[in-house]
Amino acid sequence: MQLRTRALETILIEKGYIEPAAIDELIETYETKIGPRNGAQAVAKAWVDPKFRQWLFEDGTSAIGSLGFGGRSGNHLVALENTSSVHNMVVCTLCSCYPWAVLGLPPLWYKSAPYRSRTVADPRSVLRDFGMELPKDTEIRVWDSTAELRYLVVPMRPTGTEGWSEDKLAELVTRDSMIGTGQPKQPKDLG
Repeated sequence: MQLRTRALETILIEKGYIEPAAIDELIETYETKIGPRNGAQAVAKAWVDPKFRQWLFEDGTSAIGSLGFGGRSGNHLVALENTSSVHNMVVCTLCSCYPWAVLGLPPLWYKSAPYRSRTVADPRSVLRDFGMELPKDTEIRVWDSTAELRYLVVPMRPTGTEGWSEDKLAELVTRDSMIGTGQPKQPKDLG
């Protein structure tokens, strides 16, 4: 896929249809302005601000919008809370509906047929493939994202982060933890 993308990019640049700087700007926008940093900021705020947390779970679209994030792929956003007894996971079984405004570009595996089908049929084994082994008594809920409704998983806040600022907490939040296929980093991981 990467080779095909590069070949297409090269042809378009050689024919003068696109400028390399425009591609760089687009990639930089998705990596730094529209992306996982936005979702991480919302999660960190929910971890420290009880009023925002409640608002996020009651009306994710408005809460996320108050932070300046949203747009076409961020509208109709529902926040899901992971707890010690419930683990949420997001998939789009039809295509690859994904909240770009808060998670950035979707990973290739999210769009793959095996992820889309296996997540519904056997989510526990998919989580194992991602290195997550949940206790047998943890309920796994799979949410099917659509063009009308997108999801953001709010992972459990790591222990040992009491008193941390929102910015520092946001460094712990990973894209995969907001999809439900990973956990946030631990304080020791920040080095």
